[in-house]
Amino acid sequence: MAPRAASRPLAAVAMATLLAFAASAAAQTSVPARATPEQESERTEPVRAAPRYLLMRGNGRAVTSEDFKGRLQLIAFGFTSCPDVCPTTLLEMQQVLAALGPRARHLQPIFITIDPQRDSAQVLDAYTRNFDARILGLSGSPELVRRAADAFKVQFEKVQESGASANVYTMDHSVGMFLLGPDGELVAKFAYSTPVPDLVARIERWLKATIK
Repeated sequence: MAPRAASRPLAAVAMATLLAFAASAAAQTSVPARATPEQESERTEPVRAAPRYLLMRGNGRAVTSEDFKGRLQLIAFGFTSCPDVCPTTLLEMQQVLAALGPRARHLQPIFITIDPQRDSAQVLDAYTRNFDARILGLSGSPELVRRAADAFKVQFEKVQESGASANVYTMDHSVGMFLLGPDGELVAKFAYSTPVPDLVARIERWLKATIK
């Protein structure tokens, strides 16, 4: 498959939160508010219902898509053993944060693993800190990771050579980054290798339009 373009204990809330998310998604009938013409011009696809996720950070606490209301979220999926695409994406996140300066406090960058077998939350936390301590690495059970990827329409699969040991494999996955608005709605998808100045300019416009 070619590449395609406050916290709480996880064990205590995972099932209840998932059930609440499912019920909310099933009952959701509202349409996101109409964007301004400037916002509309920045879209690479129509705004759709807010993608949901429930995962875990390196300190063992649960993180959900509801935890960042009032801020933008810049989200990418990948894995720590990725040789080039994922490090490049994280480097771009780092550069975006640096370019935004003080306004970066209104943006939460997130890197979600699609390889929970090897990427524990602790491994992911150490990995993302190599780029910028503000980038939040999230992992979880295979089921929760798959659910999060499905919410963003991200596809991935394990690629393993015949006869290789169980822990020797790579991951094929969708690439690019997603921008969520302050209400958690998907407002833009950025193609892989979008120039950083373009990313910054487009994120700045969303910040000015949505963050007071």
